[in-house]
Amino acid sequence: MHNRIGFNRLGRKPSHRKALHRNMVTSLIKYERIETTQAKAKEIRRTAEKLVTRAKVDSVHNRRIVAKTVYEKDAVNKLFTEVSPRFVERPGGYTRILKLGKRSGDAAEMVILEFLKDEVEPKKKAAPKKKAAAKKTTAKKTEAKKVETPVVEDATVEEPVAVPAEEVKAEAAPAAETEAPAEEAKVDEAPAEKAE
Repeated sequence: MHNRIGFNRLGRKPSHRKALHRNMVTSLIKYERIETTQAKAKEIRRTAEKLVTRAKVDSVHNRRIVAKTVYEKDAVNKLFTEVSPRFVERPGGYTRILKLGKRSGDAAEMVILEFLKDEVEPKKKAAPKKKAAAKKTTAKKTEAKKVETPVVEDATVEEPVAVPAEEVKAEAAPAAETEAPAEEAKVDEAPAEKAE
């Protein structure tokens, strides 16, 4: 029977397996993306996510617990300062596994294990989508109201039309004055021609 097997031993002795976990988790923290086999990635993911959860709270105690697994001080510092602050709001699932296909030598399923990108932005983007949908429905309602409104606006436009009519008359008078000198010029030219 295969019941309650807690983890994949990966065909290695305990010391070799622990060293493999430490090395791969350290590489994952340093480079934030590693390429490995699917079986190893699933096991490394468990260890990495536990470390990120521990690193969410930066304390001496948590740093010492993480330092038991990750021996490089640079990697521990990066975990506490760069990687885990991205996931403060996220309750788990800090990594993802992307399938690459089978390895040519032994047909082992190859994958990329990587940390997710910043998670704060998608949550902010999701909320405006709902508001945008609500704005669309209100926009449709306001458009329906605007269709009725132009009839009222036409009536209000008629009142100012009377004022421009007076202005047109006032504008017509200066235009007549400008036309009158032109007529006088024609009259002046005509006698000059007769004089010749």
